[in-house]
Amino acid sequence: MTLLDAKEYHPEKERKKRTRMISAIVLILVLAFVGWWNRFWPEKRVADKFFASLQKQDFETAYGIYFRDPGWKQHPQNHTQYPFNEFRQDWGPGGEWGIVKNYQIFGASNCPGGGSGVVVDLIVNDRAQHAQLYVDKTDKTISTPPCDLEFR
Repeated sequence: MTLLDAKEYHPEKERKKRTRMISAIVLILVLAFVGWWNRFWPEKRVADKFFASLQKQDFETAYGIYFRDPGWKQHPQNHTQYPFNEFRQDWGPGGEWGIVKNYQIFGASNCPGGGSGVVVDLIVNDRAQHAQLYVDKTDKTISTPPCDLEFR
């Protein structure tokens, strides 16, 4: 092929090609951002189900969500470290948060230094003090946070 045999330049074709490339790059960036923004979605969902059960005052379901064991009544001996009666005292009407009338997930983050879970921050009953749950990424069980995070 010589210089005189070069392909003819088609500006319309080149413009379409450039538009497709830019569109693909923008789509990849948008998908990456959406994925990053929703990286804690499964853990937030567990916290949402937990507080929805507390709001309905369905403490048995909330206890099952806490340990990710809906059939906990068949084997309560597996949860002797935090029995149901103690759970109900902590999360029931006489607990720190009282009767849960409303709640809102405020944020979620990892503990500094890593860890196998996510701290989910919630506003309960429009109080200034936030509730925090630690949701394990692997088994989706709930516990108290091992670190103290401040969400703004």
